[in-house]
Parts: sequence; C-alpha cells; structure tokens
Amino acid sequence: MRRTLRFLALLPLLALTASCHHAPPPLPPVSQSKELVVITRYGPTTYHKDANGEQSGLEYDLASLFAEYIHAKLRIVVAERFGDIIPTLENHQAHLAAAGLTITPQRQSQIIYGPAYQTVTEQAAYNADTTEAIRSVQDMIGKRIEVVAGSSYVEHLKALKQKYPALQWTEKPKLETEDLLARLDSGETDVVIADSHIIKMTQNYFPNIAAGVAIAGDEELAWAFPKDTDPELLMQAHRFFKQIKQDGTLKRLLDRYYGHIARLSREDREAFLRAINLDLPKFKKYFQEAQEYTDVDWRFLAAIGYQESHWDPFATSPTGVRGLMMLTEDTADHMGVTDRLDPKQSIIAGAKYFVMMRDALPDDIQEPDRSWLALASYNTGMGHLEDARVLADRMKLNPDSWIDLKRTLPMLSRPQYANQLKHGSARGGESVIFAENIRNYYDILQRFEKPYTPLFTPLGDKNKYRLGQGRMEKMAHAS
Repeated sequence: MRRTLRFLALLPLLALTASCHHAPPPLPPVSQSKELVVITRYGPTTYHKDANGEQSGLEYDLASLFAEYIHAKLRIVVAERFGDIIPTLENHQAHLAAAGLTITPQRQSQIIYGPAYQTVTEQAAYNADTTEAIRSVQDMIGKRIEVVAGSSYVEHLKALKQKYPALQWTEKPKLETEDLLARLDSGETDVVIADSHIIKMTQNYFPNIAAGVAIAGDEELAWAFPKDTDPELLMQAHRFFKQIKQDGTLKRLLDRYYGHIARLSREDREAFLRAINLDLPKFKKYFQEAQEYTDVDWRFLAAIGYQESHWDPFATSPTGVRGLMMLTEDTADHMGVTDRLDPKQSIIAGAKYFVMMRDALPDDIQEPDRSWLALASYNTGMGHLEDARVLADRMKLNPDSWIDLKRTLPMLSRPQYANQLKHGSARGGESVIFAENIRNYYDILQRFEKPYTPLFTPLGDKNKYRLGQGRMEKMAHAS
C-alpha cells in the first residue's frame, strides 16, 4: 500500500519530467544556425504545390527570397490549424510567420509585425444562388455565419456584436477560409467572412459566391515575429521589404498571384466550368498528346484552346483564322498542318507554336513571366511584342516583366507610340486580355483536372523521348 501511495505521489513529478523531456528546445538564432524556420498555412494565397509539384504561393516566394537575402536555408513549417501559428511563434518553434496575417491591436499585444506588404478588405461572402445580397451587417443577422477560429475576422465580429447583439457565428478551428468558402458553395452555411483577395480567387472555382458588406476597413498584411525576436532578424526583414518594394519585386509577385483573378465575369466562369464537363473530354487526349510533344502542361494548352475557340474545332474568325487553336493559314503551313479543322492537328500545332514563341524570347526572361510574354506573342506576333519591350525600355520599365508589359502592350494601338516603333500599330490590349484570361482558365483547370504524366517525356530533340515514371527506357533516334 505504501509503495502504491509513493508511486501515486510521484506521478505529478513524472508527468512534469515527461513534459519537459518532450518539449522541444527553442530554435537557435538564424545567425547561429543559418536556417530560417517559417511557419505558414496551406492555401492558394499562402503556400501550396503548383502543377509541377513544386512549392509555391506568395508567402513561400517571399520567404524564399528573404532566406536568400540573409544567406540562410529555408525550412517551412505548415500549421495544422490557424490557431497554432501565433503559439508556435511564442514557443520559439519558428523564427517568423508568413501566413497572410492581418495587423490587429489584439495580435500586436502578442507579437511584433514586420513591414506591411499587402492591403485587403474583410468581407462577408455569401452564396448568390441561395442567399439575398448581404449589403449590411444587419443582413447577416439570423444567417449561418462561419469563420476561422483565431482569425482577425473573429476580432471584428466581436466588435460588431457590441452594436448588433443578435449577431451570431460559428468558429471553425480545423478549417481554413478556403474550406469554409467551399462549404458556402455547397449550401452548408450562409455567410463566410474572408479577405477580399481570397474571395476573388475562390470565385474562379465557385462562381455563385459573391462579396458582400465589408466588416472592417482596408487592412494590411504583414509577417509576424516573437515579442523577443532577434533585433537583427527584424531589421533584416525591414531592409528586405524596402528593397523588394523599391526594385519592383513585390509588385511583380503580387501581380503573379492576384493580377489576373478579377478578369472573368461570373458568366465567363460558369460557361467555362460547363465546358470542362461537356466539351473538354472530347479533346483531352489531344492536349495530353501535345504535352508529350512539348513538355507543356496539357491544362495550360487547354486553357489556350478555350480562350481561342471555346474548344470549338470548327471556329472561324472574319479574318480567316480557323480551328480549335485558331491558326492562321501561314502558321498552319509553317507547322505542317494539312487541315486546320482537325482538332488533333490544330492542338499539337498550337502547342508547338507556343513553345516556338517562348523559346524565341531572350534567355534571361524567367518563368512565369516568360510564359505570359509568350502568350502575348502567340496572340499578337513576336514583332509587336518586341515593340512593347522596346517601349518599356524607353519608359525605364522592365522589358522582361509581364506586369510592365501589361502597361506598354495597350499603347501599341495609339498612333503617337505606334508610329515610332518598327512594326507599327497593334491591338496590344487584346493580347493582355488574352494572356490574363488564359492564366485564369489555367488556374481553374489545375483545380478540377489532374496533371498528366506522359509515357514518354521530351529530351530536347522532337524525335527523342525517354520513358517516364521509372519504366523501361526507349530511345527513337533519327537515322
């Protein structure tokens, strides 16, 4: 009996010892470990895997650039729940949080913010098919409202409840905003509070989601650091953001992820989603075969095809451009097409022509800008694209940057500029719309259609292919 009592008396001490034993030690300073540990959350606006399985997202790109800036190796930690982010910082298990965090007074009592890098508005999203427009906070009363637990949205709802006591909501600790918006689309809830850029991005996938009343004014996003963070790391972050704002890097990154997302109307998005179900299956195998020839994601090629013809193999323009990829007669002849109305020939030729445009660009133009410029060239011709790049250079803009070319391409239609350029006037504004729409269609296809791993992958020569996925290799050499 005494042994039992002694053992029971020791239990709290054993539990404390076990707890201390399993508690991870604080991270060493980056200056010591040369490793930058960043906590983020999974989502299209923060961190995710792209079509090639590569790490992507605005926060990931910023963190990668910052790690390079301070000569450290980057390690990403993904929070299981939104509410885990700040405690992870407070427990010194991450050096900073890059997770699309809004600057709020409550959080400022817990953490230190770095420089703001993006402005957003918190809005009430609703399902326009099932719910009347949410034009005021009063319209939200009595609705099923869902919000991510621990988010800034909760802070603002609590403030609104002081004025509207009947306002009620449910906090979801295990779901992200994108998950809640999917529930909104399916009718499982009536209202979701979300940032404006997340709503706009989600509308490409769920056209029935609409943005209603703002529950707070414009707010800024910033990285978060522990209260007792290394002052040198915080200073480096301030210098880093100052530099990327001055050299245009931040502006280009914001455009890469958000510059195109508001281009399509609800009708455009709904028509495209219908076409994915009704029309795309007839041509998917040809787009996938085109990927085998070019090593370009078949979904990207399908996005081009939809923008060109809405996947109509018999499409014809008043100027004589024809077929699913809308090839001119000269282009078709150059690509060896015998029948422009044959969808297989058109798709494969269009894919090869896109690659030809992309490969003709200067080597120092990096992706994804390289592909966006190639799309503009596909639409308007390499000569006019080069004129837009010359104009950008004259205006002291970056001729290799898509965000700057979006400014100069529309200027090609104005005589005061066109008359000074080698290839004359062009409808460059249409090329911008062409490329931006394709970016949207590609985003949507990446969500709803799986990537394709071809049996053979190009090796550079069109007659040489390698068997993929670890299978037997076979080479077809030209004699």
